[in-house]
Formats: sequence, structure tokens, C-alpha cells
Amino acid sequence: MYGFYNRILTIQLTTQEYVIETVSDDVLEKCLGGKGLATHLLLERNPAGVDPFAQENNLIVATGPFCGGRLWGGSRYGVYTKSPLTGYYSESYSGGRVPEAIDATGFDAIIFTGKSEKPVVPVITPEGVEFKDGSALWGMDTFTAEAEAMSRFACDTATFSKRGAIAIGPAGENLVKYAIIANDKWRCAGRTGVGAVLGSKLVKAVVFQGDRKREYADMEGVANYAKKFASDNREHPGVKAYKKMGTTMMVSLMNTVGAFPAKYWSQGSCEHWEDISGEKFHAEHDVKPHACAKCFMACGRMATLKKGRHKGLKLEGPEYETIYSFGGLCMVEDMGEVAWLNDICDRLGMDTITAGNLCGLVIEAVSQGRIEYDIEYGNADQIAQLLQMINDREGIGEVLADGILSAAKEWELEDLAVHVKGLEPAGYDPRKLKGMGLTFGTSPRGACHLRTTFYKPELSGLIPPERVNEKAVMLIDYEDRLNIFDTLTLCRFYRDLYSWEELVESLRLVTGQPITKEGLQEIARHILHMTRMFNIGEGLTVEQDRLPKRLYKEVLPEGGSLPEDEMEYMLQDYYLLRGWSKEGIPVS
Repeated sequence: MYGFYNRILTIQLTTQEYVIETVSDDVLEKCLGGKGLATHLLLERNPAGVDPFAQENNLIVATGPFCGGRLWGGSRYGVYTKSPLTGYYSESYSGGRVPEAIDATGFDAIIFTGKSEKPVVPVITPEGVEFKDGSALWGMDTFTAEAEAMSRFACDTATFSKRGAIAIGPAGENLVKYAIIANDKWRCAGRTGVGAVLGSKLVKAVVFQGDRKREYADMEGVANYAKKFASDNREHPGVKAYKKMGTTMMVSLMNTVGAFPAKYWSQGSCEHWEDISGEKFHAEHDVKPHACAKCFMACGRMATLKKGRHKGLKLEGPEYETIYSFGGLCMVEDMGEVAWLNDICDRLGMDTITAGNLCGLVIEAVSQGRIEYDIEYGNADQIAQLLQMINDREGIGEVLADGILSAAKEWELEDLAVHVKGLEPAGYDPRKLKGMGLTFGTSPRGACHLRTTFYKPELSGLIPPERVNEKAVMLIDYEDRLNIFDTLTLCRFYRDLYSWEELVESLRLVTGQPITKEGLQEIARHILHMTRMFNIGEGLTVEQDRLPKRLYKEVLPEGGSLPEDEMEYMLQDYYLLRGWSKEGIPVS
């Protein structure tokens, strides 16, 4: 099928063998690539109820038909497995330039199974895999491990035109259940603990190198489409906004509307928000736009701090979600300190959203006298020390390394902890943005904002944030279209540019198939059905689709509430429109 390699690589780490298989056009027509293909493979090959750290839990890296070619926004890869953090379906995505190296190996999906006897670095080429001893890299931070993997094991550019590596840090080695997989230094597949699964298999890094390119049905048509797409959209207001300030622009907006989670979910704004805003960050530090491959949006912030005790620190970031988690939930009042905590998490290889939420939970529990530990709101040094303890699984960090479910149970904080399915929400309070409550509840990986990015239509006025009727029908349209994004490995921030009509046109040029909007919607529903059935096989019930009772009971000081009956209305409306039972089980 045009647009695909029709090849899957399975790497058996226990025996250090590999198999190259053919994937049929029938499967690709139903699933496409990326998320669709990977979810199909997980259902086919993962035993229900498997321990996430068991050899039998597969970890799949996949790209889609838009990666590596001329189409904009497609330099992404996805990682799919069973999450050690939640026990349910896991998906995580990353951009940068490494995705094109992954794609150039010429496989639609790469499956890691088994467990190595010692640290290993698989080196993947279009011909197969070489297994390199990774013992010397074990213990290195993500930045060093990625660089060393490339230096020691990659061929020169004369052999393969595209080269790159992914790596885990000490958090992944220590099986911190929200460890990340990093690439291009600051890019990461960040949520649900995919780095811990790689660590459990003793894979420290993976090197990808190749020169394969996807063959499209209409190569000239794709080139012309990409040229016109860029010409039509470079001056789009959303593109200009992301290029100017990246996701840091959300700090001002979310505080203004009172939906910025602060002081561990007890407030919808914080008094110091201007000090951690994108405007002040850009004014006080050296911050430049930075783009992934094949991107004219350049939402990344390549920053060098120009003042404060961390002067000279260089990083890509912080992104909005990191600012919210440390600057909001933990009440850190200086952007330089937020950037420093961001850098610590990056080097250790730890998800900043979960890490910030857990630090905030500890701070709030201490302030209420429910646990004993020396930490308070706004103290960056104490937070940094706690992050290191989590990484080392030392003291209080041993409990926190296993995630919010473990911590809440251990310390009897179930009434305080904010999560869905064991995954903490991103920085959009559902008491103000009620559609985000439905998103958090129904997302297969837990309280995920990226499943629908439904804050966008709520904030832009397409549907009132406080409204609950007809919310599910609009959310489903967003969810379906973004499920297609993940099969193509398209960046979320191109959501305003790739409408259903644009997806249909571009995919026709890529595949040569008579694709329609209705056909794409059917593929999206099929993918959602697969993720739902995966989770049901892992014990999911309707209770796991509901929000923590604390969010139903507490009204924000700024005004804003989500009564339980309103959430239940939206949830049942969603199930009905999806053709699911009242218990959330697909029946049609």
C-alpha cells in the first residue's frame, strides 16, 4: 500500500534475535500506521493482565505515513505499551528530528519484547539489528546517554543519510513508573512511563539509521500540496502565536479565565502568574523559536537564562505543562527556578506533569498535617531534593516513584489526590472547562489533555465552557480527527490546519486510495474501539472514567464547579453517541 513500508520489525531482547515481518494491506487499510497499527499489534500480541515490567509486555515504536516526507507536521513517533503507572493502555509521542531517522529504517512499527541479560543498545538499520553492549552507558543521564549512543554505535552519514537515537535516564533504569524516553536532548515521549518499560528490558538507548523513504501514490502531487499548504498557512494567526511564544502563552490565558490549576488543585489562578508567564520569560531571558523537522510553526522555546542563580542554563522549554505543574501546583514563583526543575527532570528522564503533581500532592499533604516531610510551597530547592529522592527511590521517594495510586493508598490521601486511571491531568481545570472533564474521564491513557485538546474550542468560543449538553458530540468529532492525527503521527498543533477535508486530500495523494471523511471517521472509531477493548481486558470499568470526587465537591475560589451529575450526564451522552453501554462497553 502506498505510503507504508508494509514491514514490522520484532526485536527479541532475551535471545538477541530479530524477525522482519510483512504487514498486509488489509490491516493498514483498517488501521493506517502509528497508533492504529501499534494498537492492533498490542491487542494481537500482549497477553491480557500482563505485568507491565514482564518480558511479555511489548513496547512498540511506530511512525506514520506523514513522517519522513514532504508533508508538514509529520516528524513524530509514538510509543505504545501497557503502562506501569496506570495498568492500562499507554501511548506517548515525541517530535524533533529523530523521528525521521526512525522512519528511515523502513519499518512501520518496531516491537521490543523480552528482556536483555545486561544493558543493551540495539542499533537498527533497514537490514535488521545489531546488539551493542550498553553497560558503559548505564547510569548516564538522558543527554549524555543519547550523545554517547550516537558517538559509539552510529555509522557515519556517508553510510546512512538519517541517524538518531532515543535514550532513557536513571529514572527509567530505576523503574520510576513515569520515566520518559528522550530524543534530541529535550524532546520526549513523556507520559505513562514508557521509559520505565524500556528500562525493565535493560534497553538504555536505541540507535536508528537508514535511508529508506516512503513511496507515495502521487509524489509530485504531495510536493505541490506541501508547497501550497505552507504558503496558505504560514501567516495563520495560530501559527504566528505559537512561533512568537510557544505554549508559554497559555499561562496568561488560563489564569485570566481562572482555569490554571494552582496550589495543588485548590485554586484556578495564582497571584504570581505574571512572573511565570511567557511574556516575562521572553522579556527577561534569551528565548528563540525552535522547530521539529518539517515544521514552520516552531513552537519550541530554545532558551538561555540571562539572570538569577541558574544564569547560563540552556534548555528547550519550559513548556506550559511544566510551568503549570511546578509554577502552579507547587507555587514556584520564578521562571528560572521552573526551568531548573524542568532541566532536572529532563536529565533524570522523568515526566514533568506527573512529577510536579506528585510534589504538589506531598506539599499539600504536609501543609494539612497528613504526612511528615520537610517541604513547603514555592521552595524549589526542596522540590529538587524530592525529585532526586524519587529518582533514587530513597525514603519518601520510594513510594512516589510508583505513582499517585501508590502514594494515595500508602498515605490515605485518596480524597486529596487528583488523577484519572492513575494519570494526573494537565493544566486545564475541568471545573472551568467542563469539556476537559469529559476528556480526562474518557481518555484511554488516563487524564490526558491531548486526546481531544478540547480546551481549544471551549476557550475560543465554539462552545461555552460551562455548557454540558451537546458537549459530547463536538468532543467526539475532535477525538476522532485527532485519532487520525496519531495514525499519521501528525503534531497536535496542526489541528487548525488539517481539517477533515485536508486529511482526506493529503491521504489520497499519499495512498492513492479513494478515501472519504466517513471512511476516516470509521478508522478513527475502530482505533478507539481497540483501545477501549484493550483497557476492558485490563479490568477497566465505568468507575475509571469518572473524575476524583474532590473535583466534584470543591468549588474554585475564582468560581467554577463541575457537579457529579453534570459529569455523569456528559459521560452517558458520550457512551450513547459512541454506541457503548451505560457501563462504557462497546456494543455496536
